[in-house]
Amino acid sequence: MEKYICVHGHFYQPPRENAWLEVIEYQESAHPFHDWNERINAECYAPNAAARILDSKRMIKDIVNNYGRMSFNMGPTLLSWIEAKDPETYKLILKGDKEGMERFGGHGTAIAQAHSHSIMPLNNARDKETQVIWGIKDFEYRFDRKPEGMWVAESAVDTDTLEVMAKHGIKYTILAPRQAKAIKKLNANEWTQLDHAAVDPRRPYLCNLPSGNSIILFFYDGQVAQDVAFKGLLNSGKSFAARLVNALDHHNDEPQLSHIATDGESYGHHHRYGEMALADAFYTIERENLAKLTNYGQYLELHPPTYEAQIHENSSWSCVHGVERWRSNCGCHTGGLAGWTQTWRKPLRDALDWLRDEVIAIYEDYAPSVLKNPWEARDEYIHVILDRSEEAVKEFFEMQAAHELSRAELVKASRLLEMQRNALYMYTSCGWFFNEISGIETTQILQYACRCIYYARQVANKELEEEFLKRLALAPSNYPEHKDGAHIYKNLVKPAEVGLEKTGIHFAIASIFAERPNKLALFNYEAENQYFNRLQAGRQRLVVGRTYIKSRITQSRKCFNFAVLYLGQQNIIGNVSVSLSEEDFLAMQDEIKIAFDSSKVADVIGVMQQYFGAKKYTIADLFKDEKIAILNSILTENLKSVKVSLTDIYYDNYHLMNTYLQNNLSIRQEYKEIVQYVLNDELHTFLSKDNRPISELKRITSEIKKWSVKITDKQTLELEIANFLYKNLKYLQAVPEDIEFLQYTNKVYSLLQTLKLKPNNWKSQNLYYDMYKKLNISEEQKANTVWQEAFTELGTHLGVKINIEEKLLVV
Repeated sequence: MEKYICVHGHFYQPPRENAWLEVIEYQESAHPFHDWNERINAECYAPNAAARILDSKRMIKDIVNNYGRMSFNMGPTLLSWIEAKDPETYKLILKGDKEGMERFGGHGTAIAQAHSHSIMPLNNARDKETQVIWGIKDFEYRFDRKPEGMWVAESAVDTDTLEVMAKHGIKYTILAPRQAKAIKKLNANEWTQLDHAAVDPRRPYLCNLPSGNSIILFFYDGQVAQDVAFKGLLNSGKSFAARLVNALDHHNDEPQLSHIATDGESYGHHHRYGEMALADAFYTIERENLAKLTNYGQYLELHPPTYEAQIHENSSWSCVHGVERWRSNCGCHTGGLAGWTQTWRKPLRDALDWLRDEVIAIYEDYAPSVLKNPWEARDEYIHVILDRSEEAVKEFFEMQAAHELSRAELVKASRLLEMQRNALYMYTSCGWFFNEISGIETTQILQYACRCIYYARQVANKELEEEFLKRLALAPSNYPEHKDGAHIYKNLVKPAEVGLEKTGIHFAIASIFAERPNKLALFNYEAENQYFNRLQAGRQRLVVGRTYIKSRITQSRKCFNFAVLYLGQQNIIGNVSVSLSEEDFLAMQDEIKIAFDSSKVADVIGVMQQYFGAKKYTIADLFKDEKIAILNSILTENLKSVKVSLTDIYYDNYHLMNTYLQNNLSIRQEYKEIVQYVLNDELHTFLSKDNRPISELKRITSEIKKWSVKITDKQTLELEIANFLYKNLKYLQAVPEDIEFLQYTNKVYSLLQTLKLKPNNWKSQNLYYDMYKKLNISEEQKANTVWQEAFTELGTHLGVKINIEEKLLVV
């Protein structure tokens, strides 16, 4: 059988990190998760590493790693986030590639991606090179092998892009069918010009390039891909399998490949349980021997191209006008109100092109004094981006520095390279894809532009912002209140800017509340206290310190002197100075301590003003996540007394309310709300603590049903339940013979199920299934039917089908 099937997923998320802190700050729209990366990871990236295959009763009969059977690329910036935030899933993604190598004749399932998701045909020649080099080196760092293929953002290509990929050893790329311009058989003379999307996707095509190099092109099946993305094909794994198989020509005995490429997020995020449909499709194809699963690398080895293709220059998969979506008002958009346009796209790109060229000039003027070969150093800088440890940075500059660098020169070189990194990031395609310039994707790329301007100012003392704003002012917003790009930059981008000074202010204020100020999270910065003293009198607190704040990115360092007074609630007064001498700091520290110990708040404020001046900082100057955490902490503390009062009212009036209930009388709304608050709080409390008696949960669930209590914030509660049960499973993984805890966990499941909540027990299912697979039943457990029944019951609660008898037969 020479019929093959390959499914490619392009997994990617737009950057969401604050460009200065390089962490994602809290995003309310992602509730109950911290941010959208976290939410989509839970819905898609992690589930694809452990996808369920169900039996006819909707019980899990197998769990498989889709990354070991599909072809995939994952954006380097997204993969960096997964590596840091979900290392378990990260390992499974890498494991999937290794499984693919075993399954597909030594050809891994992962392919590289041009690094920063910019539209390659719109990049200058040097940026094309760096994007490909960074993408390859990032891939090698993670997957420990050279990539065979490469995905480019939006599959956007021109001949120059293909040349760069071929030059750096990329064997193939994946394109949309409409990107094929003409085809011919190898060694034939006549080209056949193609109508729109008329290319036969079932074979690979050789693309000979002007340089003499060549690259293989796979044009995916556009109709099947559309059905997956937009027409519900993922509603059934078996239908999906049949559709892939039916795309083959069964009257043709030649080798054929049915293959598609879609956003990887189709499998679980855009389509709930899409990862299960994908797993079931693979399972059906293999079990019924409908075709051979493969990936592009293996297929090329087995069946080299017999046809040649030419491409449409400047073409892509998501713009019928080529690449105009990323530089003009071409008509492609994602919606919006009547009368909206995207006339902002061209002036935005023009402004960024101008800024890019300005920072190129600065780089070429200043970099040679600190870097041997500035552009080679930029290409190699990916090693520092991947590993910012002191050892890695030292090794990089030993290789790339023009000479042994002084501290000031090291800072200068780092700023120059960071200026270039941000210049590359500011072309992330998402900035143009959507319908409005004030959207988070566009303000994100403008953050990178703001960083470029900052570094240009630091390195060359050159002010680029005013001219940049003039050019942005030509980019109109569709919202009258946002006016234009310049207004958006000033109001939505600049407030996010963070430097050493703002970090110093954050440290000063946050240290009031931090349990261990020396360990306070400062993201891309670190603090070293020369002096630090924290005093408390009742609810009031005072912190004074002299601290060095250092950027881990550029190695720049600054000393901050501060005094912060906390008066209770959200009331904070802070002063910061970079100019105060050590002698003056020590004098201030002595004076302010005497005033505070004497409970003379006015004198404390007077000392602060005397030494620091009139400018003051408040809780508003904290980074977003820390601000939320502190405000929540204050609010939680304040609510303790409210909680006690409401609980007292509930229990004091319980029998009175019960009398109303027994006589079918309506209970006053105020009491209903008190009952709702108390019981919801008690449920949350139970889930937050270990080994609470089952009688407590039984009482809570009974009372919730008795009083017809509404569960508030179900999403958060369901997440708490999932985490609680997973923690129980982790214990049972370590101590599976603890039958009492096993029975306790089953009772918890049973009681919570009566509340008709739907926690996502995905992690618990994975853990239970792994426990079952690795289960080595002891002689004692073999004789203990109570344990066997309890362990099987746990699987039933989780929806996992097991056969405990099989394990009993193992000697």
